[in-house]
Amino acid sequence: MSTISATAAPVARKPLYSSLFVQVLVALLLGIVLGMAVPDFAVSLKILSDAFLKLISMIVAPIVFCVVVHGIAGAGDLKKVGRVGVKALIYFETMTTIALVVGLLLAYLFGPGHGMNIDPSTLDAKALSSYADNAHKLKGGGIGSFLMNIIPTTSFDALARNDVLQVLFFAILFGVSLALVGGEKGEKISSLIDAVSTVLFRAMGLIVRVAPLGVLGAVAYTVGQYGVGSLKQLVSLVALFYVSLAIFVLGVLGSVMALAGLNILKFLNYLREELTIVLATASSDAVLPQIMRKLERLGVKDSVVGLVIPTGYSFNLDAFSIYLTLAVVFIAQATNTPLSFGDLLLVLGVSLITSKGAHGVPGSAIVILAATLNAVPSIPAIGLVLVLSVDWFIGMARALGNLIGNCIATVVVAAWEGDLDLAKARNVLDGAELVDVTAG
Repeated sequence: MSTISATAAPVARKPLYSSLFVQVLVALLLGIVLGMAVPDFAVSLKILSDAFLKLISMIVAPIVFCVVVHGIAGAGDLKKVGRVGVKALIYFETMTTIALVVGLLLAYLFGPGHGMNIDPSTLDAKALSSYADNAHKLKGGGIGSFLMNIIPTTSFDALARNDVLQVLFFAILFGVSLALVGGEKGEKISSLIDAVSTVLFRAMGLIVRVAPLGVLGAVAYTVGQYGVGSLKQLVSLVALFYVSLAIFVLGVLGSVMALAGLNILKFLNYLREELTIVLATASSDAVLPQIMRKLERLGVKDSVVGLVIPTGYSFNLDAFSIYLTLAVVFIAQATNTPLSFGDLLLVLGVSLITSKGAHGVPGSAIVILAATLNAVPSIPAIGLVLVLSVDWFIGMARALGNLIGNCIATVVVAAWEGDLDLAKARNVLDGAELVDVTAG
């Protein structure tokens, strides 16, 4: 009887087609086929992707508020919260700097823009007009403007506009205040926020079930709109960014994970469902709750997850940082603009600031690039037109790299703080168990 029981267990597993990972892969392949076979129809499917991302956007800000407040209040000891926060910021800035340098070095090593010989006067300035309304958020004010933009006009305004950085600021202030109040009143509010968070997580689980439709629409539109041949001129930039990201993730982040006692490849395999969704939709918002849940099941303390992950969405954009310096040098090379060592240091310094808070800004890559290039007048900002056509393809890897960087940051900070159950983490990764993210 024991033998029968042992062999019967695998049969009870869910069928392969019910796996979200498999559904997303099928949708991705179908999107490619439709984009190549019926491009006009494929372009019209963009509404599926837009609707999915809008559903996600609808719920991200309140989730960030709830998890941050609950994380701070649940930690109890504000000194511990402060300690975790400081360690996270130190890690974020270290990785951001390394990412910026990696992008810079590889751009100079491979020179993807050399030989294009673009005359800036021939570029179409109208192509950038749709980003002008967003550029004011990052232009001209320097550090002072950036810091002022963190403070919301009202807390409801920040939530209504889905400004994650402002929501994060208010959530930290609210969470600290809630921890200081304590007692019965504090416990009532904390329990309420925890209950609301549970409902929001369940709602996100329902939304994520339609991720395959979002993936289908996004991929079909991309292939139908741009086709395969449209990337010939800029394929070197796209390829170099993907290679740069792979080097950074497997080399730099892999080494960091090894120091924490975990294997990067097993970790990526554990998150394969979420990473597939992010790669196809070019948005990491879609998997925020599932990622947090998986990190907790991995053995990371929930208070660390609740503080580091939402903060990292605005402050720890590793892949974005690589792209920032890579694109700046690419534009300079393509327009035959010489860059001095002082210019490069200036680009690095400004990028450390402008890369913060990019999450949630429409057309953020173009807007942030424009703000960064303002610091180096010798590089024609109109050169941004060159990267517009491939921004979606690069954006998929940007979102993927940013998410991986944030997940690893959470694990590393937890290990640094002693809030990681290493034995449990190794057991989970060895089994690479697939967690049902839609479950309660």
